[in-house]
Amino acid sequence: MKNKVGLFFAALVLSHSAFAEFSPDPAMASLPSGHDLALIITDPATGNTIFSQRAEQLQAPASTQKLLTALAARLYLEQNFRFSTRLEQNKEHYIIRFSGDPTLSRGDLAAMLHTLKQKGVHRIKGNIYLNGSQFTGYEQASGWPWDSLGVCYSAPSSSITLEHNCVQAALYSDLPLGQSTRLHIPAHQPISATSLAKVVSKAQQKSTFCALELQTRPGNHYQLSGCLPQRDKPLPLNFAVVDTEAYVREVLLQELDRRGIAFDGEILRDDTQTGQLITSHSSAPLPVLLKVMLEDSDNLIADNLAKTLGQRFYNQPGSFHNGTEAIKQIIAEHTGIDLSRAVLADGSGLSRDNRIMASDMMKVMTYIYQHNDSLNLLADLPVSGATGTLRYRQSIRHEPLKNQLAAKSGSLYGTFNLAGVMTAKSGKPLLFVQFVTNYLPPEKTEDAPAVTPEIFRFERQLYTDLYESF
Repeated sequence: MKNKVGLFFAALVLSHSAFAEFSPDPAMASLPSGHDLALIITDPATGNTIFSQRAEQLQAPASTQKLLTALAARLYLEQNFRFSTRLEQNKEHYIIRFSGDPTLSRGDLAAMLHTLKQKGVHRIKGNIYLNGSQFTGYEQASGWPWDSLGVCYSAPSSSITLEHNCVQAALYSDLPLGQSTRLHIPAHQPISATSLAKVVSKAQQKSTFCALELQTRPGNHYQLSGCLPQRDKPLPLNFAVVDTEAYVREVLLQELDRRGIAFDGEILRDDTQTGQLITSHSSAPLPVLLKVMLEDSDNLIADNLAKTLGQRFYNQPGSFHNGTEAIKQIIAEHTGIDLSRAVLADGSGLSRDNRIMASDMMKVMTYIYQHNDSLNLLADLPVSGATGTLRYRQSIRHEPLKNQLAAKSGSLYGTFNLAGVMTAKSGKPLLFVQFVTNYLPPEKTEDAPAVTPEIFRFERQLYTDLYESF
């Protein structure tokens, strides 16, 4: 990427001597014992494999799996595909038909109600029905971490989605030791949360093995317990909405009141209700959604797109099961890539159940590279030191690697992955898939000098050596 992604398409003939100059061994020596590395590097101009290790080993792809979801979506959905949310009327009742729009905001919902007010509706005597028939089944995929509801990358994948199914909060521990922390939730957010967590010193936290813990109850009730060390700045929290229907119900009641629309009925879930269209809201088109999904590694967009693919491909309500199978079938039918050995549990890569071989991920990456004129996905990948999840990645954000890698990252516990394209020093493009799993370096003591983590030393040397060798 010398300045522009277009330089990724430069192709030079690779000499035999260039192969001999590159070896990943010095970089691999940085990784701690017990790690597992699958690595494959290819020359897209010739199809030659520059290096391959454990490429046929099934590994957890983490968020590099979004490359599969993006490819299937571009191959199967129309260019101007948009999620659509509809406000309909059936006699005295109103229906909101959700489609799983991962970008639907409170403001979008309020604008639909404002249209109702403009049409002279000042009182709703009937019910409001929430129709979420687009999706079915679980809102959390198998293998999702149960203990990550304090971060929004685990927000539920639901047809009834609003505000990214996420609520921001802040936890304050700038208080005397022993006191309870203070939790702040924005007043307009219809959730309840309390904190019993105590303020402690770092020494107390270590000696008592205390940690901050989050528990939830039905109706979007959250309770924090355990402890949090003293700190000057608040700890930002992002509560994943547990009950999406209850959340939307409470937001609707607030927005109806704000718009002066009296409401006599109830807000109920009924996936059979339909009516005459009053107004609708559409998301941004597919190319915009995919750019956000890949650049920011947005899980909710990926999982709701996967379920949408299942719904359209099989003509039935979308689910994690039929969505992931649709991704495999679409890619096989359009590209000839056989992903039957891959185990897909979701569209985002969040599940620990996902498995794919680095060689199969390389086939996907190669197809994306070779068909970029029609797919236009390379420009959506994060760029080292510049955009998205690679903007601040310590290993590749500085020269000479800054702006030279466009890749999808993927991280889970003990997993650090990259898959993408690199521009070498000569301007030559190289494709790579890096799956590092079982990365569990020894825990550092508090008085240990600050050092660069092993994974970043590995990546820094690997990609610098690769850059310089070609």
